[in-house]
Amino acid sequence: MIPELTGWKHLRSGKVRDLFTNDKDELLIVASDRISAFDYILPTPIPNKGKLLTQLSLFWFDLLKDVVPNHIVSTDVPFEVSGRAVIVKPLIMFPVECVARGYLAGSGWVEYQKTQTICGIKLPAGLSDGSKLPQPIFTPATKAEDGEHDENITFEQCEDLIGGQAAEILKKLTLALYSKAHDFAATKGIILADTKFEFGIDPSGMICLGDEALTPDSSRFWEPDTHYSYDKQFVRDWLLNSGWDRNSNPPPLPDDVVAKTQERYTSAFELITGRKF
Repeated sequence: MIPELTGWKHLRSGKVRDLFTNDKDELLIVASDRISAFDYILPTPIPNKGKLLTQLSLFWFDLLKDVVPNHIVSTDVPFEVSGRAVIVKPLIMFPVECVARGYLAGSGWVEYQKTQTICGIKLPAGLSDGSKLPQPIFTPATKAEDGEHDENITFEQCEDLIGGQAAEILKKLTLALYSKAHDFAATKGIILADTKFEFGIDPSGMICLGDEALTPDSSRFWEPDTHYSYDKQFVRDWLLNSGWDRNSNPPPLPDDVVAKTQERYTSAFELITGRKF
Protein backbone atom coordinates (compact mmCIF):
# COMPACT_ATOMS: atom_id res chain seq x y z
CA MET A 1 0.00 0.00 0.00
CA ILE A 2 1.32 3.42 -1.00
CA PRO A 3 1.34 5.79 2.02
CA GLU A 4 -0.55 9.09 1.91
CA LEU A 5 1.81 11.83 3.10
CA THR A 6 0.76 15.40 3.79
CA GLY A 7 2.61 17.80 1.52
CA TRP A 8 3.95 15.06 -0.74
CA LYS A 9 2.55 13.90 -4.08
CA HIS A 10 3.08 10.32 -5.26
CA LEU A 11 5.05 10.28 -8.51
CA ARG A 12 5.59 6.61 -9.25
CA SER A 13 6.42 3.26 -7.71
CA GLY A 14 9.14 0.80 -8.56
CA LYS A 15 9.42 -2.82 -7.51
CA VAL A 16 10.19 -1.95 -3.90
CA ARG A 17 10.30 1.87 -3.63
CA ASP A 18 7.72 4.64 -3.85
CA LEU A 19 8.75 8.10 -5.07
CA PHE A 20 7.11 11.37 -3.98
CA THR A 21 7.68 15.07 -4.66
CA ASN A 22 6.63 18.31 -2.97
CA ASP A 23 6.16 21.96 -3.98
CA LYS A 24 9.88 22.57 -3.44
CA ASP A 25 10.68 19.97 -6.15
CA GLU A 26 12.33 17.78 -3.52
CA LEU A 27 12.16 14.01 -3.91
CA LEU A 28 11.20 11.56 -1.18
CA ILE A 29 12.12 7.89 -1.65
CA VAL A 30 10.19 5.48 0.55
CA ALA A 31 11.46 1.90 0.81
CA SER A 32 8.55 -0.50 1.22
CA ASP A 33 8.65 -4.02 2.62
CA ARG A 34 7.99 -5.45 -0.85
CA ILE A 35 10.55 -7.90 -2.16
CA SER A 36 11.25 -8.74 -5.78
CA ALA A 37 13.01 -11.64 -7.45
CA PHE A 38 13.60 -12.53 -11.08
CA ASP A 39 12.03 -9.15 -11.98
CA TYR A 40 8.72 -9.97 -10.28
CA ILE A 41 7.27 -8.37 -7.17
CA LEU A 42 6.48 -11.19 -4.76
CA PRO A 43 3.06 -11.22 -3.11
CA THR A 44 4.51 -11.56 0.40
CA PRO A 45 6.32 -8.63 2.10
CA ILE A 46 9.28 -9.00 4.47
CA PRO A 47 8.53 -7.09 7.70
CA ASN A 48 10.88 -4.12 8.36
CA LYS A 49 12.79 -4.76 5.14
CA GLY A 50 12.38 -1.16 3.98
CA LYS A 51 13.83 0.20 7.19
CA LEU A 52 16.74 -2.25 7.12
CA LEU A 53 17.65 -1.36 3.54
CA THR A 54 17.33 2.38 4.09
CA GLN A 55 19.48 2.42 7.24
CA LEU A 56 22.12 0.13 5.73
CA SER A 57 22.28 2.25 2.57
CA LEU A 58 22.77 5.37 4.70
CA PHE A 59 25.66 3.66 6.49
CA TRP A 60 27.35 2.81 3.19
CA PHE A 61 26.65 6.22 1.60
CA ASP A 62 28.47 7.84 4.51
CA LEU A 63 31.37 5.37 4.43
CA LEU A 64 31.88 5.75 0.68
CA LYS A 65 31.27 9.48 0.26
CA ASP A 66 34.98 10.13 -0.33
CA VAL A 67 34.84 7.86 -3.42
CA VAL A 68 31.77 9.45 -5.03
CA PRO A 69 29.06 11.89 -3.88
CA ASN A 70 25.57 10.49 -3.29
CA HIS A 71 22.00 11.75 -3.68
CA ILE A 72 21.11 12.06 0.02
CA VAL A 73 19.84 15.50 1.13
CA SER A 74 18.11 14.75 4.42
CA THR A 75 16.62 12.07 6.64
CA ASP A 76 14.08 14.54 8.07
CA VAL A 77 11.07 12.73 6.59
CA PRO A 78 7.36 12.47 7.48
CA PHE A 79 6.69 10.56 10.68
CA GLU A 80 4.65 7.91 8.85
CA VAL A 81 7.73 6.76 6.90
CA SER A 82 10.37 7.46 9.54
CA GLY A 83 13.38 5.18 9.19
CA ARG A 84 12.42 3.92 5.75
CA ALA A 85 12.62 7.11 3.69
CA VAL A 86 15.14 9.73 2.58
CA ILE A 87 14.93 13.08 0.84
CA VAL A 88 17.26 13.12 -2.17
CA LYS A 89 18.30 15.44 -4.95
CA PRO A 90 16.94 14.60 -8.40
CA LEU A 91 19.32 12.75 -10.68
CA ILE A 92 19.22 12.03 -14.40
CA MET A 93 19.95 8.33 -14.08
CA PHE A 94 22.24 6.45 -16.45
CA PRO A 95 20.25 3.65 -18.15
CA VAL A 96 22.62 0.93 -16.96
CA GLU A 97 23.07 -1.06 -13.78
CA CYS A 98 26.69 -1.04 -12.72
CA VAL A 99 27.62 -4.45 -11.34
CA ALA A 100 30.93 -5.35 -9.73
CA ARG A 101 31.78 -9.02 -9.26
CA GLY A 102 34.62 -10.36 -7.16
CA TYR A 103 33.29 -13.93 -7.06
CA LEU A 104 31.54 -16.22 -9.50
CA ALA A 105 27.82 -16.52 -8.71
CA GLY A 106 24.31 -16.05 -10.04
CA SER A 107 23.91 -15.11 -13.69
CA GLY A 108 27.69 -14.81 -13.95
CA TRP A 109 28.11 -18.48 -13.03
CA VAL A 110 25.38 -19.46 -15.52
CA GLU A 111 27.11 -17.56 -18.33
CA TYR A 112 30.57 -18.82 -17.36
CA GLN A 113 29.45 -22.45 -17.66
CA LYS A 114 28.36 -21.81 -21.25
CA THR A 115 31.11 -19.53 -22.56
CA GLN A 116 33.83 -19.17 -19.89
CA THR A 117 33.05 -15.45 -20.00
CA ILE A 118 30.92 -12.89 -18.14
CA CYS A 119 29.69 -9.95 -20.18
CA GLY A 120 32.36 -10.67 -22.76
CA ILE A 121 35.19 -10.83 -20.20
CA LYS A 122 37.24 -14.01 -20.60
CA LEU A 123 37.87 -15.86 -17.34
CA PRO A 124 40.26 -18.70 -16.44
CA ALA A 125 39.16 -22.28 -16.96
CA GLY A 126 38.31 -24.53 -14.01
CA LEU A 127 36.40 -22.05 -11.84
CA SER A 128 33.43 -23.30 -9.82
CA ASP A 129 30.32 -21.73 -8.37
CA GLY A 130 31.51 -19.31 -5.66
CA SER A 131 35.13 -19.11 -6.89
CA LYS A 132 37.00 -15.89 -6.21
CA LEU A 133 37.87 -14.15 -9.47
CA PRO A 134 41.50 -13.19 -10.22
CA GLN A 135 40.40 -9.57 -9.84
CA PRO A 136 37.02 -7.81 -9.56
CA ILE A 137 35.28 -7.19 -12.87
CA PHE A 138 32.73 -4.65 -14.12
CA THR A 139 29.71 -6.34 -15.68
CA PRO A 140 27.00 -3.85 -16.65
CA ALA A 141 23.36 -4.70 -17.28
CA THR A 142 20.44 -2.99 -18.92
CA LYS A 143 17.70 -1.48 -16.77
CA ALA A 144 14.55 -3.29 -17.77
CA GLU A 145 11.16 -1.66 -18.05
CA ASP A 146 8.53 -2.97 -15.64
CA GLY A 147 7.63 -6.51 -16.59
CA GLU A 148 10.82 -7.01 -18.59
CA HIS A 149 14.05 -8.73 -17.57
CA ASP A 150 17.41 -7.09 -16.94
CA GLU A 151 20.08 -8.33 -19.34
CA ASN A 152 23.84 -8.47 -18.89
CA ILE A 153 25.70 -6.55 -21.58
CA THR A 154 29.31 -6.14 -22.66
CA PHE A 155 31.34 -3.04 -21.87
CA GLU A 156 31.17 -2.14 -25.57
CA GLN A 157 27.37 -2.25 -25.43
CA CYS A 158 27.52 -0.06 -22.32
CA GLU A 159 29.64 2.44 -24.26
CA ASP A 160 27.05 2.46 -27.05
CA LEU A 161 24.30 3.20 -24.52
CA ILE A 162 25.89 6.02 -22.52
CA GLY A 163 29.05 6.98 -24.40
CA GLY A 164 32.65 5.84 -24.01
CA GLN A 165 33.77 8.48 -21.51
CA ALA A 166 30.78 7.98 -19.21
CA ALA A 167 31.20 4.19 -19.39
CA GLU A 168 34.85 4.45 -18.35
CA ILE A 169 33.98 6.75 -15.43
CA LEU A 170 31.19 4.47 -14.17
CA LYS A 171 33.44 1.41 -14.48
CA LYS A 172 36.17 3.12 -12.45
CA LEU A 173 33.71 4.29 -9.78
CA THR A 174 31.99 0.92 -9.55
CA LEU A 175 35.23 -0.98 -9.02
CA ALA A 176 36.55 1.61 -6.54
CA LEU A 177 33.33 1.43 -4.49
CA TYR A 178 33.34 -2.36 -4.58
CA SER A 179 36.98 -2.56 -3.52
CA LYS A 180 36.51 -0.29 -0.51
CA ALA A 181 33.24 -1.96 0.53
CA HIS A 182 34.69 -5.45 0.06
CA ASP A 183 37.67 -4.68 2.25
CA PHE A 184 35.48 -3.11 4.93
CA ALA A 185 33.03 -6.04 4.92
CA ALA A 186 35.95 -8.42 5.30
CA THR A 187 36.82 -6.76 8.63
CA LYS A 188 33.29 -7.66 9.76
CA GLY A 189 33.57 -11.31 8.77
CA ILE A 190 31.56 -10.98 5.55
CA ILE A 191 32.50 -11.63 1.92
CA LEU A 192 30.98 -9.08 -0.47
CA ALA A 193 30.74 -11.35 -3.50
CA ASP A 194 29.12 -8.87 -5.86
CA THR A 195 26.95 -5.77 -5.85
CA LYS A 196 24.99 -3.41 -8.07
CA PHE A 197 25.21 0.38 -8.14
CA GLU A 198 23.17 3.00 -9.97
CA PHE A 199 24.51 6.41 -10.89
CA GLY A 200 23.02 9.65 -12.15
CA ILE A 201 23.90 13.25 -12.90
CA ASP A 202 22.76 15.90 -10.40
CA PRO A 203 21.56 19.42 -11.32
CA SER A 204 25.14 20.75 -11.10
CA GLY A 205 26.37 18.15 -13.60
CA MET A 206 28.12 15.96 -11.01
CA ILE A 207 27.94 12.16 -11.16
CA CYS A 208 26.38 10.84 -7.95
CA LEU A 209 25.57 7.47 -6.46
CA GLY A 210 21.81 6.99 -6.24
CA ASP A 211 19.13 4.41 -5.47
CA GLU A 212 20.45 2.09 -2.74
CA ALA A 213 23.94 1.01 -1.74
CA LEU A 214 25.25 -2.41 -0.76
CA THR A 215 22.08 -3.92 0.67
CA PRO A 216 21.02 -7.60 0.78
CA ASP A 217 18.70 -6.75 -2.14
CA SER A 218 21.49 -5.44 -4.37
CA SER A 219 24.46 -7.52 -3.18
CA ARG A 220 25.59 -10.98 -2.25
CA PHE A 221 26.93 -11.18 1.31
CA TRP A 222 28.49 -14.50 2.33
CA GLU A 223 29.87 -16.06 5.48
CA PRO A 224 33.51 -16.79 4.54
CA ASP A 225 33.76 -20.51 5.32
CA THR A 226 30.31 -21.81 4.37
CA HIS A 227 29.10 -19.14 1.90
CA TYR A 228 25.92 -18.93 3.97
CA SER A 229 24.10 -15.99 2.40
CA TYR A 230 22.91 -12.87 4.22
CA ASP A 231 20.93 -11.69 1.21
CA LYS A 232 18.07 -12.30 -1.24
CA GLN A 233 19.61 -15.49 -2.66
CA PHE A 234 17.73 -17.48 -0.01
CA VAL A 235 14.43 -16.28 -1.52
CA ARG A 236 15.63 -16.90 -5.07
CA ASP A 237 16.64 -20.46 -4.17
CA TRP A 238 13.25 -21.15 -2.56
CA LEU A 239 11.46 -19.87 -5.66
CA LEU A 240 13.62 -21.98 -7.97
CA ASN A 241 12.79 -25.09 -5.93
CA SER A 242 9.08 -24.27 -5.61
CA GLY A 243 8.10 -25.37 -9.10
CA TRP A 244 7.33 -21.81 -10.19
CA ASP A 245 7.82 -21.37 -13.96
CA ARG A 246 9.15 -17.76 -13.72
CA ASN A 247 6.64 -16.74 -16.42
CA SER A 248 3.55 -16.33 -14.23
CA ASN A 249 2.69 -14.62 -10.97
CA PRO A 250 5.07 -15.90 -8.25
CA PRO A 251 3.75 -17.91 -5.33
CA PRO A 252 3.40 -16.47 -1.81
CA LEU A 253 6.32 -17.07 0.52
CA PRO A 254 5.74 -19.45 3.46
CA ASP A 255 6.00 -18.00 6.96
CA ASP A 256 9.31 -19.75 7.64
CA VAL A 257 10.89 -18.33 4.47
CA VAL A 258 9.73 -14.84 5.45
CA ALA A 259 11.17 -15.24 8.96
CA LYS A 260 14.50 -16.62 7.72
CA THR A 261 14.80 -13.88 5.11
CA GLN A 262 14.16 -11.21 7.73
CA GLU A 263 16.75 -12.88 9.97
CA ARG A 264 19.38 -12.83 7.22
CA TYR A 265 18.74 -9.19 6.34
CA THR A 266 18.92 -8.22 10.01
CA SER A 267 22.17 -10.17 10.46
CA ALA A 268 23.71 -8.38 7.46
CA PHE A 269 22.79 -5.00 8.92
CA GLU A 270 24.08 -5.80 12.41
CA LEU A 271 27.33 -7.42 11.27
CA ILE A 272 28.20 -4.62 8.87
CA THR A 273 27.19 -1.62 10.98
CA GLY A 274 27.99 -3.03 14.41
CA ARG A 275 24.58 -1.77 15.57
CA LYS A 276 21.51 -3.61 16.77
CA PHE A 277 18.45 -3.18 14.59
